[in-house]
Formats: sequence, C-alpha cells, structure tokens
Amino acid sequence: MTRSTQALAYSRPSALEQTQGGRLLGLETSGGLTPAGTEAHPRFFSGFLSSPRAAARGLLAVADVAGARYHQRVPGASLDPVVTGNGDRLRFESFSGCCGVYARLDVLEDGLDGAATGHGTTNVDVNNPLREALSRMTGDDPLHLRVGPDELAVTTVGGAVVEKKVPLPDRWLRGFAEAQVVTAGFDLRAELTGAEAVRFLRSLPRGGGSASRGALWVVPAGRTLRPTTRPVPGAVCLPGPERLAALQRVLRDATALRVYGPPVTDGAAVSSAWEAVLPGMRLTLTLSPEAARGFSGEGGVLEALATEEAAGDAELVSVLLAWEPRIDPAELAAESGLTVERVRAALTRLGTAGRVGYDVADAAYFHRELPYDAGRVERHNPRLVAARALLADGAVTLDDGPARAASPASVSSAPSLSSVSSISSVSSVVSGERRYQVRESGGVPSCTCRWWADHRGRRGPCKHALAVRMARRAAVVTTGGAR
Repeated sequence: MTRSTQALAYSRPSALEQTQGGRLLGLETSGGLTPAGTEAHPRFFSGFLSSPRAAARGLLAVADVAGARYHQRVPGASLDPVVTGNGDRLRFESFSGCCGVYARLDVLEDGLDGAATGHGTTNVDVNNPLREALSRMTGDDPLHLRVGPDELAVTTVGGAVVEKKVPLPDRWLRGFAEAQVVTAGFDLRAELTGAEAVRFLRSLPRGGGSASRGALWVVPAGRTLRPTTRPVPGAVCLPGPERLAALQRVLRDATALRVYGPPVTDGAAVSSAWEAVLPGMRLTLTLSPEAARGFSGEGGVLEALATEEAAGDAELVSVLLAWEPRIDPAELAAESGLTVERVRAALTRLGTAGRVGYDVADAAYFHRELPYDAGRVERHNPRLVAARALLADGAVTLDDGPARAASPASVSSAPSLSSVSSISSVSSVVSGERRYQVRESGGVPSCTCRWWADHRGRRGPCKHALAVRMARRAAVVTTGGAR
C-alpha cells in the first residue's frame, strides 16, 4: 500500500474552554480551499450549536472512525477529520484506517443556531485532550463553536505551533471516491424510531466472534429490523455489525435510525449506510461489503477515470461548482450545455478527485475540495495503471485486429466507453505469459482471468476488460479521424 506523509499545521491545538461568555469549542483548521483560494487557516463558522451534547458526541464518533481499524486491528496514526462549509451546514468526514468505514456528521442549518456558515474544505485538529474534554460534556448548556482561528490568533501567532505528520495511504484517498459512487445507488430501506434503534443496535453481535465476522442480512419487520437467513427482496446487508460501534456515541440523542442500501440482486454482500438522526444534524456510517474489504478496491470509478471525455466534462462542470450543499445535475446540464448523463459521469470523475461527495439523505451530490493531491488517486489506482500499460505495450487485440492508442487531440470528440462496448465481441489480452479472452455483450464485459472468476464484475472491471474498453474507444476515435 503506497503511503505519503500528510503534514497538518495548526496555529494552536483545538480545545474546549470555559470563557466569560460560557463554553467555547475552538476547532483549529489546517490548509484548505475557499472561494477566495487556498488559505493556511480558513475560518468557516462562529456561532452557537443548538444541541451541544449531540454535536460533541457526533464529532467524537467521526474521530472514533478516523482512529479505528476494523480489520487487522493494529495501532496506527489517525488522520484528523475533514470539514466542509456548504453555506447552510458543516460536514465533518473521516475514513477508518482499514478504509472500510466512511463516517460523516452533517450539522445542518437548524443545528447551527442561525449563524452564517462559510464555504470551503480543510482538516480540523481533533487531539486527545479535546476528545477527553468532549467525552466529559453533560447537559446542553450553551456551547459556542468556532471553526477556524479567531482574530486574536490571526494577529498574534507568527507561525504554526502545532504540526502533525501522519501517513496517508492511497487507499484512504481512493476510498472517498469509491464511497461516493457506491452510495449514489442507495435507496432508503428502513426507518426506526430512536427507542427501536437503541434496541436493535444493542442486540447486534459484538467483539471478534464468528457471528460478527461475516455479513448479516436484516429485513424490516413492523417498527424494527429482524435478521433473515437469506437476502430476500427488501433486505439490507449489514457487513461486520461491530463496525457500527461509533453509533453508540449518539444513541442517547438519536430520534431515528435510517438504513440505506442497493436492491438485493444475487445475494452477494453489499455496502449499506446507517444514519442516526439527531437534533439539527445527522451522523452516517457507510460500511464496505466486507470487514476485510476496503472501499478503495471496489473499482466503481475506473470507467470514469479511463475516458478522456469525462475528464473534459469534469473540468467544465468543476468551474460551475460553488460549494453547494445539493448539486442538481439538471441545472448543471443546462448551464454547461452537456446532457444530464454526461454531467453525472463528470460528477463521478470529480468524485475520484475528492471534489464532490454524495449525501444519501438528500439523494444528491455536494461540493467539497479535499486538501490532498487528487492526482494520486488516478496515478496509484493499480488496475487503471495496469490497463494503460497493457494498451501501451500492444497487448490488446480486438476482435477486428490489433489495437492502438488514439491521439490525445481526437479523444475529446470520441463516444463514451459504454457506447463503444455495446456490441457483442471477443477480444484477447496478453498479460505475462497468458492470453485472456474478454467478451463484451450489451456493454457488459467478462474475462477468463482469475479476478473475474472471483468477483464476477461486482468490484468493477478487471485490468484486461478495462484495457479492451480503452482500446475499443481508441479504435473508434482513430477510425472516425480517418474519415
């Protein structure tokens, strides 16, 4: 797993303090993008929280996930959560160290006591002393929240006095992109009251026993959820129930539990999202299909990364984004002159760079700008890198002859990967000492390699199928350019 070091510099540690005006939760920021450009310590919010205790526990839950590894539990560095100001809300996001759990706390307009919220994305310092202070909070006495430095810090601090250097795996970055693609296909499957949510979550198996290692399936039954022995229609997959542990932080304040997931198809384990509804906010945990299977390997973004058309469309669409809490593809289509389908593909592409996320509660994309090197997501995606290498080496032979790459100048006018692969065909790819057969029928590829045998397309295309699709698209471009 490729790693680099992410340096987070804060003007001072975040802290929960008692001031003359009451309690102040000061969250310090480190390097981020705003409408004004890059700022060393952006400021997004200064005002009161409507439900201080619930907000404190929700923030702790996000920090719990950032410091946890639910598979192969070994000590590791925790990356501080990312916060995005969307004008009417604050979103705190994190990923587990194993890349299998994505957590997000949305503090909505009703939870921010009417104060104005800025726009932008940055990391926030959540240190151990702050966590201990938040854990001791009881009651709902007024709590002032400041996200970003106050004026005193800006004028008196000459440089960063707190610096963290943490290992940042490429899998962690890819996980943000894959989670956005996966959750865009979710629908609401069940909703429980706060009391029923407590009973259900406390009934789940815990610890490292065999009952908690695999995926459970649950189905709505009256006001609650009950286990089912098989994934019947309407069932929801609960892969690794112990990975919902962070929800325990907020059960006391939860008014409802909403469960989201994809339709049941072949019975294979799938992802699901579990949303605790809190006063003025929502805490959502999204689980990968298996505890030992991180989001980074799901392959849902490969098609968007492999086509230059989506790259050009994404560049156009990105100019129109303005940290919206809800992105309307139809509005973007009208503004950009693209079709809604191409706008959605562009949003997927932007998601691979961490520039948009997906909110299952709103069933809508939202704008953010992760403070990381987005290009690494594409450069270090193993299957994409391998597919391009196969194409460059001339290893792909289409059913109508050897493939060759198209010139960059002609790619922008080419059809999408899906449209050029809608015919039935059989191509071959030489990889190592073996030759693999890639069949395409109705836009759905299959391959004779071990990856396809193991996953049957549930984790995106293998490198051979991806190389064939890229080659076929390049062949169409070349043919079109010759006419």
